[in-house]
Amino acid sequence: MEESSEQLQTFSVRLFTMQEETMVEEGQRETHEEKERVQVEVSREPHISVRRHKGEQELTVLLTTGLEAQQLTVHDANKGAVFHLIVSEDTDGCQVGTQSFLLTVGTSSHLLQFETPLDMRNFQETLRRRGRVDEDGQKGCKNEGHERGYMDGVEGPMTSRTHPITPETKTKNGLAQCYQFHSCLSQQQSLLQDYLRTATYQKAILASEADFRDKVVLDVCCGSGILSSFAVQAGASRVYAVESSPMVEYTQILVHSNNQSEQISVLEGDVEQVSLPHLVDIIISEPMGYILLNNSLMRSFLYARKWLKPNGLMFPSCGDIHVAPFSDEQLYFEHYARASFWQQRSFYGVNLSALHSAAVDEFFRQPIVDTFDVQILMAQSVKHCINFVKAEEEDLLRVEIPFVFTLLQSGLVHGLAFWFDVAFQGSKSTVWLSTAPTEPLTHWSQVRCLLQTPLFAKLGQTLSGKVLLTANNRQSYDIHITATVEQSGFRSGNILELQNPFLRIPSWFHG
Repeated sequence: MEESSEQLQTFSVRLFTMQEETMVEEGQRETHEEKERVQVEVSREPHISVRRHKGEQELTVLLTTGLEAQQLTVHDANKGAVFHLIVSEDTDGCQVGTQSFLLTVGTSSHLLQFETPLDMRNFQETLRRRGRVDEDGQKGCKNEGHERGYMDGVEGPMTSRTHPITPETKTKNGLAQCYQFHSCLSQQQSLLQDYLRTATYQKAILASEADFRDKVVLDVCCGSGILSSFAVQAGASRVYAVESSPMVEYTQILVHSNNQSEQISVLEGDVEQVSLPHLVDIIISEPMGYILLNNSLMRSFLYARKWLKPNGLMFPSCGDIHVAPFSDEQLYFEHYARASFWQQRSFYGVNLSALHSAAVDEFFRQPIVDTFDVQILMAQSVKHCINFVKAEEEDLLRVEIPFVFTLLQSGLVHGLAFWFDVAFQGSKSTVWLSTAPTEPLTHWSQVRCLLQTPLFAKLGQTLSGKVLLTANNRQSYDIHITATVEQSGFRSGNILELQNPFLRIPSWFHG
């Protein structure tokens, strides 16, 4: 008999179901011993019914991944089926808080509350693996990871030379797209609470009021719609806010509750798929990721120029990627020590040491997202400029940044540090948003990539080489670094996976 290709994952959860329904009279409401029903009115639309299944009883989720489909079943303690769902391209899902996940089909949404954040992440990873099986036709290995967790870290398909993304591909992988985009309120809250990000966008748009007044604006991947509201504050006559994730429902609520329905039209779908009635004067978006380019939103931002009038404006207008060498012995050994777990020779009676070398290699492929004191930088940064008005989508598939650094101090070069700036260039003013280590911290932080072997160099010597960012099929980039101390000939390098960063930022910063 042929062995089954199905894989089974089991998780303990509590289950809540939310569904639109018409309002009933008080005497018609049902009460059950094991069910709690709460009704909330949303802008005089049909009511949302929220009920918790099986009261305080813990339920079990069985997630079965086969070649044809992924099936999700919730059982009670007696193995009775409480809920069953076949995951398909019509299924939307996103993280809520740190240990809950929301699945939506049609007008029904089901919230799975897991016992631990780790269970929730494992559940997400299983869903992601299915998305990659659908895309490639075979099982793949994991990377990113919004995610981006998810913010910038959970991926779907991405454009590359061998796997070009198309509107059909993006529709087919709707669930994976939800991960990549900022699709739930918890992620949106983190973005909105990034003061430097939000305040700079508002400052840039209002400073260019003369450019926005009575103009038509396109907001690409609008999220909460905050940038659309800023455009209205600056006098825009019409804003088309495009969003493909489940967040679009919340965006519509915010637009309506802020009495901006006359100015803002919320369009559900990818910018590659939606159709506008006419060209626009300005395109606004927040397409930046780690090292500026770490997600597919940047390419969607450039694609949207098909709707831009000649001489129209892009906000942001251009971006600079900065690279500089750094020396940080503590970081290097701390990162190496992460693999010490795999040196154990009797872990519950099992010798893990055969995997220590592989673990070290894997950890060193992880870019480190954190912040640092500028005193660790060993030279002035070099920058690579991207003009969003003129750059083509194909230009982002392979970004090469050559560097020649004259070292300002002697010591070990442990790796390269990255950050970025973007400019909003209006007709009368230019406003910059910087993620440099000298500026207040943003949710992008900075990124550091370690060399496999540190390089010793002296004051005044030259470190040369290049950084090559190559697009992969996981909505992110592989980072290829080569570096040479010219006077000694010592060389080092590394290949890292930007979609799978190590988040070294304190947990309080991520909320």
